[in-house]
Amino acid sequence: MEMEEKVLIEHLKQTNPEFRQLMDEHLQYEHQLEEFNKLRYLSSEQELEKKRVQKIKLRGKDRMAEILKEHKARPNK
Repeated sequence: MEMEEKVLIEHLKQTNPEFRQLMDEHLQYEHQLEEFNKLRYLSSEQELEKKRVQKIKLRGKDRMAEILKEHKARPNK
């Protein structure tokens, strides 16, 4: 990750409520997935929940990438 991108991410975390919420949710989902990965075996319900969390996490990551792209494209950064 470029230094400029890291600065932009920090700026967005401070100024963009949607981006901040997505970051917080991303970390929560990451923690949930880590807990699933600690288990040796997953029940069918746990497998479904893990897949659901992965999809939600990916949608959030995609949205964060969109926001970053939008801000990078602005001529008045």
